[in-house]
Amino acid sequence: MKPTLPHLLLTAGLLLGTGTAQAALPDTATLHKNPQCGCCDAYARHLERLGIDVTISDDRELGAVKQSAGVPYGQGSCHTVEIGDYVIEGHVPMAAVTALFEQLPDTDGIGLAGMPSGTPGMPGPQNAPYEVYQFRNHEASPFMTL
Repeated sequence: MKPTLPHLLLTAGLLLGTGTAQAALPDTATLHKNPQCGCCDAYARHLERLGIDVTISDDRELGAVKQSAGVPYGQGSCHTVEIGDYVIEGHVPMAAVTALFEQLPDTDGIGLAGMPSGTPGMPGPQNAPYEVYQFRNHEASPFMTL
Protein backbone atom coordinates (compact mmCIF):
# COMPACT_ATOMS: atom_id res chain seq x y z
CA MET A 1 0.00 0.00 0.00
CA LYS A 2 1.42 3.38 -1.02
CA PRO A 3 1.18 6.13 1.64
CA THR A 4 -1.18 8.97 0.82
CA LEU A 5 -0.67 12.62 1.72
CA PRO A 6 -3.25 12.49 4.56
CA HIS A 7 -1.52 9.37 5.94
CA LEU A 8 1.89 11.10 5.84
CA LEU A 9 0.49 14.23 7.49
CA LEU A 10 -1.12 12.16 10.26
CA THR A 11 2.15 10.30 10.86
CA ALA A 12 4.09 13.58 10.98
CA GLY A 13 1.56 15.05 13.41
CA LEU A 14 1.84 12.05 15.71
CA LEU A 15 5.62 12.28 15.69
CA LEU A 16 5.55 16.01 16.42
CA GLY A 17 3.10 15.43 19.26
CA THR A 18 5.46 12.90 20.84
CA GLY A 19 8.37 15.35 20.67
CA THR A 20 6.30 18.08 22.27
CA ALA A 21 5.29 15.85 25.19
CA GLN A 22 8.89 14.86 25.88
CA ALA A 23 10.00 18.49 25.62
CA ALA A 24 7.76 19.28 28.63
CA LEU A 25 9.92 17.07 30.86
CA PRO A 26 12.52 18.76 33.08
CA ASP A 27 16.15 18.63 31.95
CA THR A 28 17.51 17.20 35.22
CA ALA A 29 16.57 14.60 37.82
CA THR A 30 18.06 12.97 40.91
CA LEU A 31 17.57 9.23 41.31
CA HIS A 32 17.95 7.89 44.87
CA LYS A 33 18.77 4.18 45.13
CA ASN A 34 20.66 1.49 46.99
CA PRO A 35 24.26 1.16 45.72
CA GLN A 36 23.81 -2.47 44.58
CA CYS A 37 20.65 -2.00 42.50
CA GLY A 38 21.22 -2.48 38.76
CA CYS A 39 17.63 -2.01 37.63
CA CYS A 40 17.70 1.49 39.12
CA ASP A 41 20.73 2.27 36.97
CA ALA A 42 18.78 0.97 33.95
CA TYR A 43 15.90 3.36 34.79
CA ALA A 44 18.41 6.22 34.99
CA ARG A 45 19.77 5.29 31.54
CA HIS A 46 16.19 5.25 30.22
CA LEU A 47 15.69 8.82 31.47
CA GLU A 48 19.02 9.86 29.98
CA ARG A 49 18.00 8.50 26.56
CA LEU A 50 15.07 10.93 26.76
CA GLY A 51 17.48 13.83 27.27
CA ILE A 52 17.26 14.12 31.06
CA ASP A 53 20.55 14.61 32.91
CA VAL A 54 20.33 12.17 35.86
CA THR A 55 22.35 12.45 39.06
CA ILE A 56 22.46 9.14 40.93
CA SER A 57 22.48 9.34 44.72
CA ASP A 58 23.22 6.11 46.57
CA ASP A 59 24.55 7.56 49.81
CA ARG A 60 21.26 8.49 51.54
CA GLU A 61 19.06 6.07 53.47
CA LEU A 62 16.30 5.26 50.99
CA GLY A 63 13.56 4.95 53.61
CA ALA A 64 14.25 8.49 54.78
CA VAL A 65 14.12 9.76 51.18
CA LYS A 66 10.73 8.10 50.65
CA GLN A 67 9.40 9.39 53.99
CA SER A 68 10.49 12.94 53.17
CA ALA A 69 8.99 12.70 49.66
CA GLY A 70 5.57 11.62 50.97
CA VAL A 71 5.55 8.15 49.38
CA PRO A 72 2.70 6.12 50.91
CA TYR A 73 3.75 3.24 53.17
CA GLY A 74 3.69 -0.07 51.29
CA GLN A 75 3.61 1.64 47.88
CA GLY A 76 7.37 1.98 47.45
CA SER A 77 9.79 0.56 44.96
CA CYS A 78 13.55 0.27 44.64
CA HIS A 79 14.26 3.90 43.74
CA THR A 80 12.86 7.40 44.11
CA VAL A 81 13.38 10.12 41.50
CA GLU A 82 13.14 13.85 42.17
CA ILE A 83 12.29 15.58 38.90
CA GLY A 84 10.98 19.11 38.62
CA ASP A 85 8.52 19.72 41.44
CA TYR A 86 7.52 16.04 41.57
CA VAL A 87 8.68 12.67 42.83
CA ILE A 88 8.55 9.52 40.69
CA GLU A 89 8.49 6.38 42.81
CA GLY A 90 9.75 3.24 41.09
CA HIS A 91 9.69 2.00 37.52
CA VAL A 92 6.92 4.30 36.28
CA PRO A 93 6.47 4.08 32.49
CA MET A 94 7.26 7.27 30.60
CA ALA A 95 3.67 7.62 29.37
CA ALA A 96 2.65 8.32 32.98
CA VAL A 97 5.63 10.62 33.64
CA THR A 98 4.81 12.58 30.49
CA ALA A 99 1.13 12.80 31.54
CA LEU A 100 2.21 14.12 34.95
CA PHE A 101 4.13 16.99 33.36
CA GLU A 102 1.37 17.71 30.85
CA GLN A 103 -1.39 17.77 33.49
CA LEU A 104 0.64 19.32 36.35
CA PRO A 105 -1.75 18.04 39.06
CA ASP A 106 -1.59 19.25 42.66
CA THR A 107 0.22 16.18 43.97
CA ASP A 108 3.60 15.25 45.42
CA GLY A 109 4.25 12.69 42.71
CA ILE A 110 3.34 9.41 41.07
CA GLY A 111 4.47 5.87 41.61
CA LEU A 112 4.23 2.25 40.62
CA ALA A 113 4.61 -0.15 43.52
CA GLY A 114 7.04 -3.03 43.29
CA MET A 115 9.18 -3.78 40.27
CA PRO A 116 6.72 -4.85 37.54
CA SER A 117 7.99 -6.82 34.56
CA GLY A 118 8.23 -4.85 31.33
CA THR A 119 8.57 -1.40 32.90
CA PRO A 120 11.59 0.81 32.08
CA GLY A 121 14.61 -0.86 33.67
CA MET A 122 12.86 -4.19 34.26
CA PRO A 123 13.17 -7.12 31.86
CA GLY A 124 10.31 -9.19 30.53
CA PRO A 125 6.86 -8.56 29.12
CA GLN A 126 4.04 -6.62 30.73
CA ASN A 127 2.03 -9.25 32.61
CA ALA A 128 -0.78 -7.08 33.97
CA PRO A 129 -1.99 -3.48 33.70
CA TYR A 130 0.28 -0.99 35.41
CA GLU A 131 -1.73 0.78 38.12
CA VAL A 132 0.10 4.10 38.50
CA TYR A 133 -0.92 6.01 41.59
CA GLN A 134 -0.49 9.62 42.63
CA PHE A 135 0.29 10.61 46.16
CA ARG A 136 0.14 13.55 48.50
CA ASN A 137 1.17 13.52 52.16
CA HIS A 138 1.62 9.73 52.21
CA GLU A 139 -1.88 9.09 50.79
CA ALA A 140 -2.30 7.32 47.45
CA SER A 141 -5.07 7.66 44.88
CA PRO A 142 -5.33 6.38 41.27
CA PHE A 143 -3.52 8.35 38.57
CA MET A 144 -3.74 6.18 35.46
CA THR A 145 -3.71 2.60 34.23
CA LEU A 146 -1.36 1.60 31.42
